[in-house]
Amino acid sequence: MKEFAVYTLSRIGLFVAAYALVAGVYLLATGASSVPIIWPFVVAVLISAVASLFLLRGQRERFAAAVQRRATKATKRFDAARAKEDDRSE
Repeated sequence: MKEFAVYTLSRIGLFVAAYALVAGVYLLATGASSVPIIWPFVVAVLISAVASLFLLRGQRERFAAAVQRRATKATKRFDAARAKEDDRSE
């Protein structure tokens, strides 16, 4: 579960940084006093998604390994319970 929290917080942090960058560039480029929400949001989502593919690869692999370990344990428990049930029915 720790890997999930670290990866999720990293993704959120990456998005916030991308949004701040895009909104800052927008403010500097246009000189506007406010930033429209939707377009910087969309651009930040795209930037953070692409950046996470490269920057968060290690965290994503650790998260996937943790999920795989949990799935393997659950499968073993399920198989053991099924074998125990099969032994009872015979």
